[in-house]
Amino acid sequence: MKLAISKINRLIDDGYSVITIGDKKVPNIKWKEFQTQPMSKEDFAKVYDLPTTQGQGLCTGYNGLEVIDVDLKILPTLKAQQEFWTEYVQYLQSEIADFNEKFVIYKTINNGYHILYRCAEIQGNQKLAKLKESPEAIIETRGIGGYVFIYEKKVTELSYSDIKEISVKDREMILHISRLFDYKEPEIQQAPEQIPTDSIAPWTDYNSRNSVWDVLGGEFKIVRRLKDKQVIKREGGTSDHSGYVYENSGYMYLFTTGTIYPAEKILSPFAIYAYKYHGGDMKEASRDLYKKGFGTRQVKKTVAEYSPADITIDSNQMTFPIDIFPANIQTYMMECHRTLNASIDYMGCSMLWLLSIIIGNSIKIQVKTGWIESANLWMAIVGRPGVGKTPNINNIIFPLQKANNSEIKTYIKRMDAYRAYMDLEKKEREAEEKLYKPIKTQFIASDITLEALVELHEENKNAVGVFKDELAGWLKDMNKYRAGSDLEFWLSSWSNKGVALNRKTSKSSFVESPIIPILGGIQPGVLNQFYTEENKDNGFIDRILTCYPDVEVEMYNDNEMDAELLQEYEDFIINMYQHIKRNVVVYDNEQQISSIIAVFTESAKKEWMRIHDEITAMQNSSTENEYMKSMLPKQKSYIPRFALLINTLDSMTSADAFPHDIICKESVLKAERLSKYFINMAKKVKLKSSETFELKKVMALNKGKSKKEQIQEVFKVHPEFNRSEAADILGVSRQTIKNWLKEIK
Repeated sequence: MKLAISKINRLIDDGYSVITIGDKKVPNIKWKEFQTQPMSKEDFAKVYDLPTTQGQGLCTGYNGLEVIDVDLKILPTLKAQQEFWTEYVQYLQSEIADFNEKFVIYKTINNGYHILYRCAEIQGNQKLAKLKESPEAIIETRGIGGYVFIYEKKVTELSYSDIKEISVKDREMILHISRLFDYKEPEIQQAPEQIPTDSIAPWTDYNSRNSVWDVLGGEFKIVRRLKDKQVIKREGGTSDHSGYVYENSGYMYLFTTGTIYPAEKILSPFAIYAYKYHGGDMKEASRDLYKKGFGTRQVKKTVAEYSPADITIDSNQMTFPIDIFPANIQTYMMECHRTLNASIDYMGCSMLWLLSIIIGNSIKIQVKTGWIESANLWMAIVGRPGVGKTPNINNIIFPLQKANNSEIKTYIKRMDAYRAYMDLEKKEREAEEKLYKPIKTQFIASDITLEALVELHEENKNAVGVFKDELAGWLKDMNKYRAGSDLEFWLSSWSNKGVALNRKTSKSSFVESPIIPILGGIQPGVLNQFYTEENKDNGFIDRILTCYPDVEVEMYNDNEMDAELLQEYEDFIINMYQHIKRNVVVYDNEQQISSIIAVFTESAKKEWMRIHDEITAMQNSSTENEYMKSMLPKQKSYIPRFALLINTLDSMTSADAFPHDIICKESVLKAERLSKYFINMAKKVKLKSSETFELKKVMALNKGKSKKEQIQEVFKVHPEFNRSEAADILGVSRQTIKNWLKEIK
């Protein structure tokens, strides 16, 4: 495959060192000297005419030339070769700006590719990536001390004569992306200690019940999905990629040293847990997990005591009752569902949180003399990664976020003016209009310390809502400073009891009537970690309302929402917020909010008494699941709160509605439906986690078998288990599960 001598001469003129190639693409001349000093046209013509010359090559390394050699012949089929190349080159094109204008690409005789470029910084030949199926490199470089064959079939518009010098950053990126395709053999996690072979170790149990994402929370995010791995980036990191998570094992591998986790080491969920909470001490992490119920002894006790078979879910109460809201809110939510594929459940629960913040301390409900409930609620939006938890929430709360941002900007301007005023000389200040130090009116926070949150609530007494994309951070911070302190604070705040914060690192703070509604997304496996005996005993976990609908990722639709409807919704929420703030929030002489106390009508009170006694009967029932009974007393607090939220919203939309201080029968009945929805959601979370745990336990006991054999063993023991859940855990399709199970019938 000899090129015309004229084309060779042009390459020499362009400053490249060209050599001749003989049999098996090996130079037929002594070519090492031409790595630093190219042949002249005359000298090349002499070797070009040798009978052993079959082609020509470029000495890489000379004139900054470096080549990425993608050798696809190691893949078994043409389809596999095409899929690999397409995935690889699309990744390069998406991450490197103007990729096709910077790099020259030629196709090799074996369906491989050469990507050519020049750079001020290059190295010797490097093996960048190999596949699991082959020890040979599928991607490597040809740099200093190497050469490449010159081919004729170009892929890009650019040719050999158009090879350009790229930036060092672009070169680092193409090498980095290439290394992402390198297969690393996962190492088996070393057990901290020996255990009986018929038992499940805490670390094995933990790995079977959690993915790396369950442990990492929001520390990393997925930036790209490859065929066999997810490419991840550390939140706040400066590099484009930090490592990856393997699809087959689910383990993490990092090449960045900027985290608490070791680089260039395979990390299981247990290993990540050990580094995150115990500085890498595997034994201490194992003991910690054992205390939390992981491992054979605790597992057997839990399964025997809290059998999922005892949990009965009412299928009629598994859809969010959107009709509890006024018609204008229903219309907006349905349009979000139609045009944005948004979840009615996620949006409905977000609306409750929004109402909780707006109402705050301004209105409370008297259940009976001596029993007053506030508008406070905690909400967990549960779903797997990628189902759109945060976008769904934002569909509802964005007007309130805008109002919150406006309050922050106003405070900053006033504080700047106040500081400028205080910087004046005394005589100058006396000549100016007196300015007082402004108070903070921000009412939504996300990443905030407990001290800062309390100080903010001291100044904004109506309510301060906490919205976190990843609720796991809030849950894990519960005892961050010392045992019990944060937990006690939050338990008191949920009940609207005065909270004081006294810490050496902060001034003492006190909030007389805390309203701190919580909202955030969380993955089911992460939430399940906090269903500990301690959190059940103290009632903490039962205070969290869970929203866990069956949400699928929808295809794109071309439906468009009416811009006027969107604006009407925003205006309605802002007007409600302003109305409560200006007309309902009233301060007493001590600058505390003097709450309106709403009471039941007679018919509403009768319905409430009926509901209360029905819940009591469930608590005393011998057929109700014992694990679920602990959440029922909290519903006795939540139902009046729901009625308060619904009643206040209705009063803003209808002239015929009851005033703020009267809770009507319809509001109580709607609150009852909401309570039944959340009870069934809690049962679903528990049932799902119990099924998943049991499924993974059986699989762990059969870990030496194939996936097919493992799943067959699972369904021999538990034929009623969810096949989709099994498919997710194993990383196979639902149809594959069905096919495997046909063989055991």
